Amino acid sequence: MSRQKQPGFSPARLLETLPPLHQATRLWVAYSGGCDSLVLLHALASLRPQLALELRAVHVDHGLHPQSAQWADHCRAVCNSLDLPCVSLNVDAAPQAGESPEAAARRARYAALEALMAAGDVICTAHHQDDQAETLLLQLLRGAGPKGMAAMPAAAELGPAQLLRPLLSFGRDELRSYAMAQGLAWIEDPSNTDVGPGRNYLRHQVVPVLRQRWPAVNRVLCRSARHCGEAAELLDELAALDLAAAREPGVGGGVLAIARLLELSTARQKNLLRHWLHGLGFSLPSEAKLQHVLSDVLLAAPDAAPCVAWPGVAVRRFRGRLYAVREVAASAADACVPVELDPLAARSIQLPDGSRVEVGTGQGAMKLSLAKLRQVPLSIRFRQGGESIQPAGRSHHRSLKKLFQEADVPPWWRPRQPLLYAADELVAVVNLCISEGWAAEEGEPGVGVVWQP
Repeated sequence: MSRQKQPGFSPARLLETLPPLHQATRLWVAYSGGCDSLVLLHALASLRPQLALELRAVHVDHGLHPQSAQWADHCRAVCNSLDLPCVSLNVDAAPQAGESPEAAARRARYAALEALMAAGDVICTAHHQDDQAETLLLQLLRGAGPKGMAAMPAAAELGPAQLLRPLLSFGRDELRSYAMAQGLAWIEDPSNTDVGPGRNYLRHQVVPVLRQRWPAVNRVLCRSARHCGEAAELLDELAALDLAAAREPGVGGGVLAIARLLELSTARQKNLLRHWLHGLGFSLPSEAKLQHVLSDVLLAAPDAAPCVAWPGVAVRRFRGRLYAVREVAASAADACVPVELDPLAARSIQLPDGSRVEVGTGQGAMKLSLAKLRQVPLSIRFRQGGESIQPAGRSHHRSLKKLFQEADVPPWWRPRQPLLYAADELVAVVNLCISEGWAAEEGEPGVGVVWQP
């Protein structure tokens, strides 16, 4: 007869939820000082012999409460009592325009934690079953799709480290019972009782009512989050297949073939576009913006130049291709401040619009003569109008306008295309051509200059 698993939280049950940590070198606990993170810290401290890992705590002080400095002192004292090192980080949690205080604190916290992490690190947070249920309800009320309603994954990446949430199968009451049984002392953040934020309102006003009618509501909601997570994985796998078929060969990842997109159903088009934009690091569009991409950009006339934009990104059409480009302020795009280059040292140079130029000996298909570049000051400038160049191997000068047209350079990229000058002579249109007389001969040391728009 098999032994029935005992209910409640314990270090032994926590150990069962942890994935193999064979590749890990350090295990961090994100320790706020509250009950949940204290339970996680205390239990992992008792498991040090089984884990055989260096265990550390990290406390993030958001500076949002007058007693936050005392809370940081409390966390260090608790860690000392457990013989654990504790790193305390101070962050600026001031919200940006349109950002809620909760979102600002979360953004600042995770940015600070990511900066602390190194390869081989694992960091555990104390999110539990009740947190997961609240997150699912919040996402549902925001109209999120499967990925949003998957809520918080049990494992994710945080920079070079692995992020784990090993308490997702335990409820708040189980953790509180363990803390009381162990005689632990924790901090009660008074902001947790404020029902103004959506999460707190759900926690104190909505979920208790649901639990009266459905006692297992949190466990059931967490099961739904897992189902949504599986559905989101399948959608990502389908989007990856569709993306591979829709990419334009020989161009950057931010370009898709519109004809191939139009072969897909509307649902698959939306799924692919979200996956594509997320992979490029762009914020995702609202449902209305995404619909405008489908109707106003994909279905536009071949000679039209439609654009759908939202903060930080624009989706454009040009000659049968769909482009996702980072939008920059006009002042940044128009800035033509020379950037000094050292042809002898490989380096990455950030331009005013946020793009980068990589410079190094032997880099890129186009190589300029190192001997000639050493003789003159170099700078990167931008198009002002009227420029021309004689590409290596051609007998006549070509205006940049004609050159861009021949190379199918989209109109919105042309003012941002870096131009390499030696003194006041245009010697290269980066990524497109080198001026006659400036290209490295075969076997001659050369300098490659590559633009990453």
